[in-house]
Formats: sequence, C-alpha cells, structure tokens
Amino acid sequence: MSAPTLLLVEDTPSLQLVYQSVLRSAGHAVRCAGDAASGLAAFKAILPPVVLLDLMLPDRDGLDLMRDFLTLRPETRVIVITANGSINKAVAAMRAGAHEFLVKPFDEQRFLAAIDNALSGTVNAGAAAEPARAPQAPGDFIGASEPMRQVYAKIRSVSRSMATVFITGESGTGKELCAQAVHDLSSRAGAPFVPLNCGAIPSELLESEVFGHVKGSFTGALSDKPGAAAAADGGTLFLDEICELDPNLQTKLLRFLQTSTIQPVGATRPRKVNVRIVCATNRDPLQEVRRGRFREDLYYRLHVVPIHMPPLRDRGEDVVTIAEAALARFAREEGRRFQTIDPEVMTIFRRLDWPGNVRQLLNVIRHVVVLNDGAAVTRAMLPIELHHQIEEPGPSADPAPPPRVPLEGLVGRTLAEIERLVIEETIARHGGSVPKAARVLDVSPSTLYRKIEAWQARG
Repeated sequence: MSAPTLLLVEDTPSLQLVYQSVLRSAGHAVRCAGDAASGLAAFKAILPPVVLLDLMLPDRDGLDLMRDFLTLRPETRVIVITANGSINKAVAAMRAGAHEFLVKPFDEQRFLAAIDNALSGTVNAGAAAEPARAPQAPGDFIGASEPMRQVYAKIRSVSRSMATVFITGESGTGKELCAQAVHDLSSRAGAPFVPLNCGAIPSELLESEVFGHVKGSFTGALSDKPGAAAAADGGTLFLDEICELDPNLQTKLLRFLQTSTIQPVGATRPRKVNVRIVCATNRDPLQEVRRGRFREDLYYRLHVVPIHMPPLRDRGEDVVTIAEAALARFAREEGRRFQTIDPEVMTIFRRLDWPGNVRQLLNVIRHVVVLNDGAAVTRAMLPIELHHQIEEPGPSADPAPPPRVPLEGLVGRTLAEIERLVIEETIARHGGSVPKAARVLDVSPSTLYRKIEAWQARG
C-alpha cells in the first residue's frame, strides 16, 4: 500500500523546496501549492490526510483556507506554520480546529515528529469517534453533568493533538485528573506522565527540578540528576500551578518551548527532548499577565487549547454520584459496612457551596468512613466543620467588613515581618483554614504552606 500524499501550502519558493526535500527524504509523498487558490484545488483533488499550511499566503488568509479544508474533509489534520511574531494567529487556528502549529524557525526533527503524530492520529480517528464510547467518562472522572460532558469532549478532541493544553479551575476540581486523561488518550500514553507542582518547590530549586543538574553545579549537587523535562521525554510534562513560576524560569521555559532543548544546571551543552506540555492553574492566567506576574509571550505559547474545570457547585447531581462512588471505595478499603447515603445528607450535599470542590467532598467521605460504621451515612456522622458550613449564611448575605489593620503596628518592621503578620492574621481570621486565607490573599495554598514550613524551621 502506497503512502498517503500530503499537501504542502507554502508561498516562499525556497522554503517550499526545503520542506519538500525533507518530506521526501523521510519517505512521504507530497504535493505542493504556492497560494490559497492552487492549495484548495490540490486539496479537492487528493483529499490529503495531513496538510502543512503557512498562514501567511499572498491571495487569502490562511485561517479561512484551513476552515474550507476542514469543511470538505473534517478528519484532515492541519499543521499550521507561522512566524514567531504571529503566534496569536496560530493559537486562533488551533481553536478553529488545527491539529498542531510550528513556529519558525523549527528543526527537521520537530517538523517530522509533528507529521508522524498527525498521521498516526488519522489512523485511529474512526475508532475515536464511535458514538457508543462518547458517554464514557475518560480516565478516573466520575459524573455526567453537562459541564463535565463538555470537558470530556474537549479532552478527547485535544488528546490526539500535539497542542499544549492549559487547564484552569479552582483548587480541588480535578485539574491533574484532566491532564492525566489527556495523556492517557494520546499517542504518548505508553511514555511517562511527569507531574511537577511549580508552587510546591522553592524557587531556587525549581530550575534544577525542571531541567536537571550536573554533579558539582551547586552546593548539594552530589550527582547528576535528570529534571522533569528529561524524565518526560517522549511523554507528557504536567506543570501544575504554572502561574507560581518564578519570572526568571518563565524565560527559560519559553526558550524550551521554542527550541525543544534543555540545558541542565551546570551543563555546557543543551540536549533535545520530545515533550508535550500540559499546564494548570487555579488563577486567571490572563489577569496574571495584566498584573505583570506572567509573561505575555509565554501565556500565548501555553494557552493554546484551554480546558476549564467547573466547580463542584455547578455540577448538579455529580456531587451525589461522586459521594456514592467514594463511599463504596473507602468502605471497601476500611472494611466498613456502609451501603448508602441518607437522603437528608444528599440534600445537604446538593445545597453546600463546596469551596474545596471534589477534594473537600472526598475528604468528608473519608472522614465519615474512618470514624464511623453503619449501613448509611447520616447527618450526625458529618465532620464538625461541615456542620459549621451548613449553618453559614448564603452568599447573598452581606459579610461584615474585616477590621482595619492599624498601620502604627507595622511601621519599623521589615517587609518579611509584615508579610508574616498579615498571613498569620488572615489564617487566624478564617478559623485556621489555609485554603480560605489563600483565596483572600490571592495566592496558592501551597505558597502559604511553604512559607509556614520555613517559619517553623527557623523557629
């Protein structure tokens, strides 16, 4: 069986010759076009499985041409090619249905890897679209609410791509489950999935954790260590709490995304890796860009395919479904007799706001199972903090304004001392809850935990 013919639409003659030579040397049949009109005619003639499309064409916008391709043959995988200054347009193309984008300059390895990935995806496209499989929740997700069905559809759609996925959502909504599901449904499922929490690692160690280090590169570097990027070679690197990333490391991450090379701390030469990036944050990343805390160019490189994880309070009956599944699992693990949840408790679960989302719900069910036994979960078995939450006024009630902090008590103190005072006072005012204090202070809970541990270590 002969290899399928690819379509290359590139208006620069020299680049067209280079791309054509690389493709044919790799065993691909290719048909070339120098403008949108001849590209559309060639597409209709050969109906290619993969198209390489330069977005900057002399006679028509490349994005409009791509839409025509996908209307004629939706299963075609379009790889868009763009200059570094037009990344926003490439992102728009990804959201319009492109399979992948390449930013000039790119090397031969990156070029051929994108094509091989696109071709392997077209082989299994039919199986992935079987209607009978669509309702099945991917990965370890539980729930069939409409917001989650939209998430499942997006995971299935993006998993077959090489595109970077940017997951947003409140803490506890399942962002890592989403990243794992994207990996497990991708062509990289047999390779490593490496998660890294950018907010849980001190900034001075983060570069080493991501890119690795060589022996003797700094005090304590007793041996060579491969970083997370090298460990994920061939697979997926999941960068959680990406908005906590140190500004200096943001620059190095951007270079890594542009070149697919890493240089361990203390190393003299960079090395190539083939890694797909999935990242997540519980913040609004665009707001972080506006505040100057996150690089705009890095945002556009990462925020290609966004997936938003809905909070538990917006998932309707999913709260009961998750609670019942967790009860069965925890009861089995702990050797308890629980079979069901009392209807009164189910009503409470539906009514609660669940600020900690699914993570909080699982914690409640685990608490009940460990400390109680019986046929059904009753209201009396719920932890005391949940009873307090039940009695709290709804969101419509006007909260009392917090007392003003007297400025006189802060004058003469160092900035570090003031920071500690503010953090400790905020935690105290929220009943010792670090997650609640983190929301008020607009930081990640892990940032506060890390600071608290440092204070305790210093005494």
